[in-house]
Amino acid sequence: MKKSSFTSPALPRRSVLTGMAAAGAMAAMPRRLVAQEQITIRWWSPQSSPEQLAAYQTQIANFEAQHQNVKVVFEKTSDEGYAPQLAAAFASGDVPNVVTHLPSFAVSNYWRNGLLEPFNDVIEMIGPEKFYPGANDGYEVDPGQYAGTSIGNSAANMMWLRTDLMEAAGIESAPRTWDEMLAAMEAMQGGGIWGAPLPYGRNSMTSLIFIGVIHQAGGQVFSPDLQVAIDTQETRDALEFYKAMRQYCPPGATNYSWGDSLTAFVSGACATGIYTGRVLINVNTQNPGIADNVTCALYPTKSADIPHWTFNDFPSVFIPKAAPNMEATKQFAAFLFDPEGYIQQLHAAPGHVLPVLQTISADPAYQDNPIIEKYSAEVDKMAAAAANGYNLGRESAEHQPNAKAGEIVNSGVIAELVQRVVLNDENADQVLGETTARIEEIMAG
Repeated sequence: MKKSSFTSPALPRRSVLTGMAAAGAMAAMPRRLVAQEQITIRWWSPQSSPEQLAAYQTQIANFEAQHQNVKVVFEKTSDEGYAPQLAAAFASGDVPNVVTHLPSFAVSNYWRNGLLEPFNDVIEMIGPEKFYPGANDGYEVDPGQYAGTSIGNSAANMMWLRTDLMEAAGIESAPRTWDEMLAAMEAMQGGGIWGAPLPYGRNSMTSLIFIGVIHQAGGQVFSPDLQVAIDTQETRDALEFYKAMRQYCPPGATNYSWGDSLTAFVSGACATGIYTGRVLINVNTQNPGIADNVTCALYPTKSADIPHWTFNDFPSVFIPKAAPNMEATKQFAAFLFDPEGYIQQLHAAPGHVLPVLQTISADPAYQDNPIIEKYSAEVDKMAAAAANGYNLGRESAEHQPNAKAGEIVNSGVIAELVQRVVLNDENADQVLGETTARIEEIMAG
């Protein structure tokens, strides 16, 4: 399969010709399938808000209407619990047909273990030329073979800000450096409002957010050739910053994961937040009183000469190799990108998962959304950040793909590093040495 020939950078939503959108909407999907007997396609995803479920039902109904004797069943999984759920499914052979919205680094791990069907056919059905440049690079774990693709992009460590609280505190612009961030927290905290909802629990959010903080210090977890490189002064600086921020986080932050952190900002309990664009729909539906005073910025770095690092988990779609009814499965996986249902899915939480197809970004139906219209500057900022984002599966353009990234995150070793040094005040040198040894064991296993 040929890679996309596009070489231009990610484009703003309104800068792509609307003719491209029309071409995408009219593109022929795979031929209709007529099964001789009733078959069932099982779809797993941890993303299951009421709005998303409604979009999924549209996609399912539209697919079933075009494919005789094919039934699609959606089954909810868990953000924190998907690893054991899938491990049990792979072990038993009772696997779902399609899995969506897991991080790209999880897909690489399953591919390396021989558990996934090549996704090349599905990408061809969708149209590789429709994807943003480089969108599929992280899934090419083996040359010419794609383990999956992205159902969208995300900018998961955006800094969310309350402009009314900034104005009251005399803060004119979003903090660019850690020192400016700490000063802003000091100025805005008070009167029952905390500064930030950073996570300190032993969970994936703490691991993933702190990986970003290491990069914001100018460090990395691995060298480009995948040697463990976490035991550095940059990581020590990241730990000191995270420790300094603890006083500005609610007491419950010691157990925060994604939902807790999101709620802390949306409810008005914190002056800043750290999350994807789901903040926008949640604020407007759950706390509209602050909706006109919410904006976002890239998270600060240790100093202004260190570039920003955006965590994009590249929410994925992939197919287990043992899935039954493979032809129907691949056709359904491709159908997830059919404009009507895909746009409804993206609109379920506008700005949370961003389009991975240029044709969808340009589609007037995608642009016609009150949240995307109201927060066009924020959505464009997130789209640009996500397009240049990375995660532990590939920390930079120079890094090799890391198929062990999912195991490292799921092991909790990086979250434990944070807890031991930041919360328990253990010796950073000793803990970093032990952390390095544990990560090396995972890489060697």
